[in-house]
Amino acid sequence: MDVDDQNPASTAAESPEILPGGENEDLDNPAEPMQPAATTVIPSSIVPSIAPIPPPLITRPLAPLPSRPLLFRPPVAQNGEMRTSDSDSEHDELAPSRATQGSTAEYEVSEESRQVRERQEKAMQEFLMKRRASALAVPTNDMAVRARLRRLGEPITLFGEREMERRDRLRSIMARLDAEGQLEKLLKVHEEEEAAATGGTEEAEEEVLQYPFYTEGPKALLDARIDIAKYSVVRAASRLERAKRKRDDPDEDVEAEMDWALRQAESLVLDCSEIGDDRPLSGCSFSSDGKFLATSSLSGVAKMWSMPQVRKVSNFNGHTERVTDVIFSPVNECLATASADRTARLWSAEGSLLRTFEGHLDRLARIAFHPSGKYLGTTSFDKTWRLWDIETGVELLLQEGHSRSVYGIDFHHDGSLVSSCGLDALARVWDLRTGRSVLALEGHVKPVLGVNFSPNGYHLATGGEDNTCRIWDLRKKRSLYIIPAHSNLISQVKYEPQEGYFLVTASFDMTAKIWSARDFKPVKTLSGHEAKVTSLDIISDGQCIATVSHDRTIKLWSVNSKDEQTMDVDRVS
Repeated sequence: MDVDDQNPASTAAESPEILPGGENEDLDNPAEPMQPAATTVIPSSIVPSIAPIPPPLITRPLAPLPSRPLLFRPPVAQNGEMRTSDSDSEHDELAPSRATQGSTAEYEVSEESRQVRERQEKAMQEFLMKRRASALAVPTNDMAVRARLRRLGEPITLFGEREMERRDRLRSIMARLDAEGQLEKLLKVHEEEEAAATGGTEEAEEEVLQYPFYTEGPKALLDARIDIAKYSVVRAASRLERAKRKRDDPDEDVEAEMDWALRQAESLVLDCSEIGDDRPLSGCSFSSDGKFLATSSLSGVAKMWSMPQVRKVSNFNGHTERVTDVIFSPVNECLATASADRTARLWSAEGSLLRTFEGHLDRLARIAFHPSGKYLGTTSFDKTWRLWDIETGVELLLQEGHSRSVYGIDFHHDGSLVSSCGLDALARVWDLRTGRSVLALEGHVKPVLGVNFSPNGYHLATGGEDNTCRIWDLRKKRSLYIIPAHSNLISQVKYEPQEGYFLVTASFDMTAKIWSARDFKPVKTLSGHEAKVTSLDIISDGQCIATVSHDRTIKLWSVNSKDEQTMDVDRVS
């Protein structure tokens, strides 16, 4: 017998008409034939009598579905209202009743909801006030800001108030007056300012001091710039002429010359090692003819050595603090030293003091001669580098531009440019003829300690505490190549002075390395020092390299074969 699917919850108690076999009569469809529930035959002796079927007009309504049990949810406060409904369907069912109740009863707002609304309104008012203040025209000149505050009857300044804070205060005052409807007062103040500006323009111009946008230098600096410009033009023309000759002359084979120079550099071996001082050595420099080598030490003494036997010739005593660097003049046998006593000194080859350059406010780092031999450049930890006149000892230029201490310095071979580097991880290129900073080379992530121009005129090498050597192209104004040179900081970097076919880097990893200037590949590693290598120099023909270290020794690296012909040094008069 089919059971009604729409009423699964109906029971026998709700339907009193029950067949003897346990099957219910379908009252809605009385004409449908009855299907036996089972095939078992019941004896007639035990079958009870069948109850009469009620007439079809009498029908009973179906029993209602049992309601779903309600889930209890705690009331949650939302925007000051207490929500008690557990589902969206219940909310829909009760919506009419709630609307009816709301029409008769007042809506109660809690204290917390009222405070939230007050805070929101206050924040909205402040936002609108700031938005209106930002739209108002506020003068940018501090004197104009003070004048407007005075006309508005406000204090022109508060204790500890700075210019930008004063301007923000004026903006907020104007926004407040605008919001309060006092626009006429603002317009009146603006008209007074315009009248004062038009009437007293000439008086204001007389009162305001006009300062130049540059620092005027002495007459000696102007003469030096003119002299440097004339000198650099001749040198640059000679360099370009040599480059054109090498390019156009069929007898000139630049690649073969570079291969020969690299083979010479690869054959460098340790030729001599000499103890240079009782304290660590800080700098070294070859003379222009290669007959002498000068060294500086932390003991405050500089020494001159004869080459190639490395025998001491003279001492240079006079500094009261450690000597940080030493350099030979490119035109004579004089040399200059830099010291931590804030002075630089010029010495003769015999060891007598010729000149003292005073003016730096902190210890000096490196020192360099201009190619003409007339000027001297010094760097210092006072964040400046300075240019000195050799003949008079006058400070020609005090140049700022680095945010931290200036360490390295080098002059272009033409004499027109100078490069400085410092602890601000920046290298700058300056034009000595105009005094301008023409390039700011950014790329190192740590202090830059060494800088050197290539003889080709358009490459510059820098090395620093990030253990890398960067090659810069001055024509493209960008980094050309990055050499991951050492495992410790690079203390010095120098090009081979004749043609720049290779460059050498010194490092605190106790080695110096030679790199090809063509593809920047390693050529030779000069190992032998037992402590940090602080400085190096290359002889004019590229046949010898000198390195000094904290192990107090001077080491000379020379070519292995003595019978090979050296390159002709093409000097520029």
